[in-house]
Amino acid sequence: MSISRFTSVLRSATAPRAVVARPRANTRRFAWRSALWIIATLWSHPLVAQSLPHVRIRTTAGDIVVAVDSVRAPATSANFLRYVDAGAYRDGHFHRTVRPDNQPDTPTKIEVIQGGRARSDAARFPAIPLERTSITGLLHRDGTISMARGGPDTATSDFFICLGDQPSLNFGGARNPDGQGFAAFGQVVQGMDIVRAIQQAPAQAQRLTPTIGILDVQRVAAPARRE
Repeated sequence: MSISRFTSVLRSATAPRAVVARPRANTRRFAWRSALWIIATLWSHPLVAQSLPHVRIRTTAGDIVVAVDSVRAPATSANFLRYVDAGAYRDGHFHRTVRPDNQPDTPTKIEVIQGGRARSDAARFPAIPLERTSITGLLHRDGTISMARGGPDTATSDFFICLGDQPSLNFGGARNPDGQGFAAFGQVVQGMDIVRAIQQAPAQAQRLTPTIGILDVQRVAAPARRE
């Protein structure tokens, strides 16, 4: 399926239709659910997945390749890619590892690694609105990349990668007291062995010691599909 066909199907799915009248709120909700179902179905098509932007995170531990879901999380993806294009992650680092043995006082445990920019002169852009998983349909699963944040609408440049499924990071999850979840925006397609190695690196509490250097993050072509 071509991208133009994908766009045509999506527009058709969300266009107004002459149907039996239903309350406006229900109609809007039905349209959103239909659109999300269409997007989720078509995104899994190999040609659509191959067309997404891909980036390579080059680290001192090895390379990680990520597919950035600019279709389902357009605002979060655009924010991440502007940091990539500005070279802001060059000479950055993975600085945090979260694993079962270093969160003893936290009732809702997660497993992630977190990284971001480190240079004082690296580009910094305004915080972005939170794209909730309840809207995008992108859940926090093994290999999901997502934006770190404090409160809602505060994410800037730091990102994290999940190890294993992390439902508590989705909208309504218990990890963050506000229940709004985090903004997932892509998936690791190569290099999960590197992600696991970084998570198990030496740390003091959750601080990697030493940090794992990010040499650069750049756009790359999508990896060849395996038949």
